[in-house]
Amino acid sequence: MGRRQQETEGLWKPCATLLLITFISCTVVYIVLSPLFKHHPPSSYSSEASSHARFNLTEAHPGKNIKNGQPECCRGRENLELWGKVVKWGSDFKVNTPQECCRACKSTCKEDGECLCNSWVFCGDKKRCGGKFGECWLKQQEDPLYPEEHDSAMVSEWTSGLIFKKGVGIVALETGQGKIHIKLLPDCAPRSVAYMFQLLRLRHCAGCEFYRAEKRGNNWDINGNHISQSSQGPPYALLQGTLEAQGLNFEEIPKETCPSIKRGSVAWVDGGPEFFISLANHDEWDRKYTVFASVLPEDMAIVEEIVELPTQLAIWSGIKVAVLEKQISLRVKRAANVET
Repeated sequence: MGRRQQETEGLWKPCATLLLITFISCTVVYIVLSPLFKHHPPSSYSSEASSHARFNLTEAHPGKNIKNGQPECCRGRENLELWGKVVKWGSDFKVNTPQECCRACKSTCKEDGECLCNSWVFCGDKKRCGGKFGECWLKQQEDPLYPEEHDSAMVSEWTSGLIFKKGVGIVALETGQGKIHIKLLPDCAPRSVAYMFQLLRLRHCAGCEFYRAEKRGNNWDINGNHISQSSQGPPYALLQGTLEAQGLNFEEIPKETCPSIKRGSVAWVDGGPEFFISLANHDEWDRKYTVFASVLPEDMAIVEEIVELPTQLAIWSGIKVAVLEKQISLRVKRAANVET
């Protein structure tokens, strides 16, 4: 509980009061939102409030590239050159932006889901690219989950991205309750997906687990739609955990595309490694979280099963949350023969 503010004297008192009101308003918003995903280590769950997690409320692309109410996904990773079989030579094909290069790759996808191009490479640094400036190379990776990266000690002038066709880019979160298959979104969150590639190559995920499980309750229906006149939580209709694996140095991931959270969205809390799977359409969390994958609809039943496991009440910075009595270990594995 905050202390009562002391009155001040002088001609600047009205200005000080106005600044104080503004500060308090911003602080209230911060306090209300940030505790929703505050992580406490399993050994220290308690009813005591603790420090807030950092929380950046800035949109990835405020007011730009909006399509059908969602931010457009055509992102790549800077300073990265992907190799692979050439589909279209960049020396004969130049565009103005990496987004145009990405769209050119997507345009090779047919109605049946097949894509001639699954990766693109764009030279956008005018100074370093020289005569190659604007080149857009469309390529085909033999293994999209293990893209062929050009290993160079120098900073690359290239920006590269991946496009996953139907049925490709699916990995499994293996738990004792079953496999939760998720479709990775490299064109929306390329850096996040690159980290998932690291977990796949690590061949283990020691330390990765689910620790918080909140039902839909009477607030959202089976399709994730909010029920009129009901509250926005608690419970908050989510399954939360961490993807920080032992032996792998995790670096905070900058915010990427932040669409509205829908049922099945897999998103980071801040810059990771804590993440959550949403069981509901959380339009009230308007574009605050990087979504890097989505759960296949048929596997949401497993997520629903996990949130029904025994939990205990915890208070995180004044917010009631449901913590699993026994944490659920998980592994990230390649998925085989999965249709979307």
